[in-house]
Amino acid sequence: MTYLKYIIFALIISFAANAQQDPHFSMYRYNMNVITPAYAGTNGSLETTFAVRSQWAGVEDGPETLNFNINSPVDENIGVGLTVVNDKVFVLEETHLYADFSYKIKITEETDLHAGLKAGGSFLKIDLNELGIANDPLFTENISTFNPNVGVGFYLKAKKYYVSLSAPGLLSNNRYEKEGLNPVSAKDDTQIFLGGGYEFDLSENFKFRPSALGKVVSGAPFSLDLTASALYKERIELGANYRLDESVTIFFTAGFVENIFKVGYAYEYTTTDINTYTNGTHEIILKLRLN
Repeated sequence: MTYLKYIIFALIISFAANAQQDPHFSMYRYNMNVITPAYAGTNGSLETTFAVRSQWAGVEDGPETLNFNINSPVDENIGVGLTVVNDKVFVLEETHLYADFSYKIKITEETDLHAGLKAGGSFLKIDLNELGIANDPLFTENISTFNPNVGVGFYLKAKKYYVSLSAPGLLSNNRYEKEGLNPVSAKDDTQIFLGGGYEFDLSENFKFRPSALGKVVSGAPFSLDLTASALYKERIELGANYRLDESVTIFFTAGFVENIFKVGYAYEYTTTDINTYTNGTHEIILKLRLN
């Protein structure tokens, strides 16, 4: 039991150390505000997004992520947004609250460069009492803390393609430290995202949309998402995503009422050893756009 409880705690801290501003959405193209603040207002209308991700279905107390975003242009060159992401796994819960600001720089008639700033922070709670481990000083006090942070991003948008470069969390905050015989610590390292996508016209009704998103963080393996989808009449989209050495995903989106309302679903199958214990990951997204 002594080894088991420390293994459980190490897993919790490991998740806390990697959760902040980590998109981990299969349909990341619909959650760009999590990745870069420069996306705010780029579509020229008020947008709201709500996403739910249930990771490792079948595993009790597995990771659950909720994401809400609202963003809009406020004049010809300025966009603003608000992003809330709530992560919960086992006895850990973390809520990220960030305000986004973007400024548009005209490059050509059809190409704009948006520069963005993100400011806010993360509320971290770990309820160690739920573990039910008595007479151990490491597990006698719950954890509740707030970590402020800032981020930057650039979003190049043209008629047929986009390129994104960002670091949504620049500060390396200490997440947890414990003095004593068994010190445990974790911190946020800066994550850098680079991605892009293109839209090919296959016919009057069909478009092909490949995209990629890479993530680099110190001390962790390089992460790469490769995505491809087919779009029919600007309303129905069917696609697949491959995350390097991690998962394979299929997803579907549909637009209603002239694409004012859009709904999407993704099913992710992990290619790691954990697939023995889980039924996969489910993701649902809802988007509302008001002109």
